Amino acid sequence: MASRTLGRVTKALLAPALALGTTIALASAPASAAVWNSCDQWGNTSLNGYTLYNNIWGGGAGAQCIWANSGTNWGVNANHPNTGGIKSYPNAKKVVNKSITSLGSLNSSYNVTVPSSGSYNTSYDVWDTDHDYEIMLWVNYNGAVGALGSYQERVTVGGHTWDVYKGRAQRSDGTYWDVFSFLRTSDSTSGSVQILPVLKWIKDTKGWMGNETIGDVQFGFEITSSSGGLDFRANSMSITSS
Repeated sequence: MASRTLGRVTKALLAPALALGTTIALASAPASAAVWNSCDQWGNTSLNGYTLYNNIWGGGAGAQCIWANSGTNWGVNANHPNTGGIKSYPNAKKVVNKSITSLGSLNSSYNVTVPSSGSYNTSYDVWDTDHDYEIMLWVNYNGAVGALGSYQERVTVGGHTWDVYKGRAQRSDGTYWDVFSFLRTSDSTSGSVQILPVLKWIKDTKGWMGNETIGDVQFGFEITSSSGGLDFRANSMSITSS
């Protein structure tokens, strides 16, 4: 697999803004009128307890527009060139702000429509409040994409079987954070994930992190290439915690 680059936490903090110019306006909006849409690089809005981000953060990105009917029904049309490196991570975010041991549950469901071409993954991105740890859960992926770091093992946890990778990513200021990537062993476009058991496996079984406070959970599409313009849709999704 190709190596993966930086994670997706508020990219304005991790990478310089891109000079995308007017090319962003070339991506197409959904055929039907949406509650909200944006072709801005950092376009975002809050709907139904979720924050939606267009989040075009990678170098060499093309055009991308996001639309939403609600916080849990949204999508993007993306036209990124067939070159290496992640271009964007459009996503919906739910704030958690609870420590791992104080969480009673952290669950999610998803139903997506993704293209058969292009290079991308459909993934959860879980961050602690200090952004020292990033936990990625890939439910499907296509093309020239791969996890950061080295392969660790195969594990069944949270309702799925995953191949686990462990690595470190570097910020623009030279500091690092740890990245734990869980790649589902077969592609799925709908289902549910129990995220808390994954966090406890990292903390208790492997000892890779302590009792971190989970800041937020993001769900979206990490897009490397989508030449010609491809549609990515979250038909429905939810992120709940107690």
